[in-house]
Order: sequence, then C-alpha cells, then structure tokens
Amino acid sequence: MEHLNIPASPERSLEGWPDWSILIVDDEQGMLNFLVKTLAPRCHFVMSASSAEEGMEWLRGHHVDLVILDISLPGKSGVTWLKELREQGFTGEVILITAFADLETAIEALRAGASDFVLKPFRVPQILNAVKHCHERSRLRRENFVLRRALTPPRAGGPSLVGGSEQISALRKSITRVAPMPSTVLLQGESGTGKELVARELHAQSPRAAHPFVPVNCAAVSPDLIESELFGHARGAFSGATRTREGLFHYAQGGTLFLDEVAELPLAIQATLLRAIEDLKIRPVGSEQLMSVNLRVIAATNRRLSDAVAAGRFRQDLFFRLQVVDLTLPPLRDHKSDIPALVAHFMDQLAPALGVPPLQITDAEMIFLQQYHWPGNVRELRNLIERSLILGSLNVSALYPGESPSPADAGAPTDLHTLEKRHILSVLESVQGDKTQAAQLLGVSRRTLERRVLEWGLPPGSGR
Repeated sequence: MEHLNIPASPERSLEGWPDWSILIVDDEQGMLNFLVKTLAPRCHFVMSASSAEEGMEWLRGHHVDLVILDISLPGKSGVTWLKELREQGFTGEVILITAFADLETAIEALRAGASDFVLKPFRVPQILNAVKHCHERSRLRRENFVLRRALTPPRAGGPSLVGGSEQISALRKSITRVAPMPSTVLLQGESGTGKELVARELHAQSPRAAHPFVPVNCAAVSPDLIESELFGHARGAFSGATRTREGLFHYAQGGTLFLDEVAELPLAIQATLLRAIEDLKIRPVGSEQLMSVNLRVIAATNRRLSDAVAAGRFRQDLFFRLQVVDLTLPPLRDHKSDIPALVAHFMDQLAPALGVPPLQITDAEMIFLQQYHWPGNVRELRNLIERSLILGSLNVSALYPGESPSPADAGAPTDLHTLEKRHILSVLESVQGDKTQAAQLLGVSRRTLERRVLEWGLPPGSGR
C-alpha cells in the first residue's frame, strides 16, 4: 500500500484541486503508477491501494473526496465494495474504471452509486475531465447543503441595514471597509441587534460572496457533538458514528463560516478551533489526515468575551485571534430615531409574506414605540410588527398595559423601566407564564428574560 502527499504544482493544478484528497484502488501496478503520477502534482493528497480491503483501511483513518476504483479487483469486486461504501454512508465521489465493460455493467455501476464510468485504456485528458466533473458535482452538493441550512436568508434586493442614525451609518461604513479584508471579525452586541445580518453583509461585500455562507449556532449544538459538527468525523470515530460525515468547515470552503454565540463553546474545543483558524487545516474526529480549508471566520456573541476570558471560561489566545477586527452593534434604545424606518421596512417585508395589508401607524403610536426600552432590540420590534399584522392592529395598550395612547398624552414623560416591566409581564401573562414562548415573542433569550424577572424580585420558578 502506497502513500503519497505531493504539493500541487501551481502551473499544472486546476482550480480547486489542491484541496482534494483522492484514493486510487487498482490491482495493476502500472495503472496505479500512471494515475498517481497524473494526479499527485494536482491534488492535496493521493493514496493508492491494490484491493478493496486495503482501500477500506485508508478510508477508516482519512478523509477522502474522490475514489477512483477499478471494477475487477482480487477478492471483492469494485462494484460490490462501492455498494457497501454507500450503505455505510460514504458521500464522496467515485469514478469506476475497467477494461471490460458493456452497457449492463455501466448501468450496474451507476446504480451502485458511481459518479462516473471510464473505460481503459484512457489518456490523461479523459481522467482529468472525469475528476473535474466530480469536483463540480461535489461543489454543487455542498452549495445545496448550505442553502438548505440557511433557513432565513435576507430578502433579495432588500436593504441590509435599515436606518440613517449616526450609529447605523458608522456601522455601515465599517462593514464597507472591513468586508474586502481576509481578517477574522468578532461581532459583539446584545441579542436581537442583528449580528447575523451584519455577518451576511460582510460576506456579501467580500470577494467570497459567490461561495457559501455557513451559519452555526454554537449554543444550539451539544458540547459532545460540536467538534464533529465543525470538523466532521470518520466512520467509527465514536459510538453512533456509523458513517463518515463532513463538517461545516468543509461545507464553507471558499466562503464564510459564521460562529454565532461563540462564547458558549466548551473550553475543550477552543484550542482545536484556534489551531484550525490559524493554520486553515482541520482534522476530522477519528481521522489521521489534516485537511486544508480556505474560508473566513466571523464570530458573534451577545456577551463580553473579555469578561468570559477574565472568568476563565474563554481562552485569551482565541479571543485575540477572533478579535482581529471588532465590531460592536448598538442596542435599539441607542438609535431610536431609526424606529420609523424599521417599522416601515418590516411592514413592507412581512405584510406580503403573511398575505395581509400593511397597518397604518399613527403618530401617537409611533411616539409610544420610540419611548419603549426594547430589551429584545430590533428582533423584538420585528416580532411586534409581525404579531400586529396577524392581529390586524398595533395594540399599543398591550405593549404598555394601562396606557391609552393619544396625541394629547403621547409626549408625556414615561418611566421606561416601568413600561418595560409592564410589557414583559403582560406578554408572560398572555402565554400563561411560559417563559420560553414569552422569550420568543419578546425576541430575547430565556436566560435574559429570567434575569429580568429576578431583578424585579419575582420568584425564580414563576412561569415555566
């Protein structure tokens, strides 16, 4: 069994190929030598084996993008082994090659899961074209995965950041300056301030815009699975790993990986993440092979990472690596002058999607909206507009219990903290104390809601 790891030659490599790992399985030494000589200078990693059993040994410990497989092998045939690989969850591309083939054999090969079928003898351009087609198939499959994962992309043609306040204008200028750079970016700001929106805009204005934007909520993934989620794993790497799986670093190739709620990452994975960002190489769980990646990392948190570092919950070296560029998003209470534009934007965006006419907001109602503290920031405002469109009116009395908005009293001084407390308690009452549902309606995390309730001296167990 032969193992080659020859750097790609710049003048001979095709676009995208240097990152690929290829396993060649053929019992003819001359064919192995020919394929290795052809592909090794063009690809990141080339392995060769003379039987299905030897090939399986490589797959157990290495990430492989493409298998070039002879049908006629000693012992287990190429088609039989291919069927087993697909049943075990191998998702890489497979090119079957043979000197003896008819239409029935070709059909059987494709049914077994082959990506392409090449007849011996073949010349260099033929095998290169076959590999190129497989590379394109893999790229399209990766992009489809990313599109399915990104469930809430921004509205096509719509503005990315709404508002003309000094804070939003400054943020917009920072995005324009930072987006073309390859540097890592850290976005800090309260929940609901639009960190993912800014991350998407950084990606859209960057040279990577044509490649995937892959978001991952670090707080939503089990600590036991986060390493596999990010870097992938080999079959048998841990209990339940019945098939090889590629990680999100792989799916973000060429594009941007957005690590939301990065402060929630377990300490155990932070060192691995630091090394991956610095070296742009990853090692799938249970694999012996380092895989090169080409991407930009944008991280976001609603907590001050410096405080997490001081408390020993976050590595200082990773914090410095993520904070090459640090953008802080302002809370809505600091740029309330943008509320009218945001309301109009959400009306235009949500009314057609819900199939209802937009609402007319009176001057008094708008003033009341601008008086409110907005603990859930822009997300809470969006949720209020959506709820109001469904109900058919902007019920300000629900936002401010006990208040009756009118032009006469709309400008009266208001205790914002009292209004916030009344509003949150009103929402809790409307959902029978269900804190999870109330947090969703308010556009804040359940943890933030529980902290507010404790500040007001209510029992920790009040609500669900």
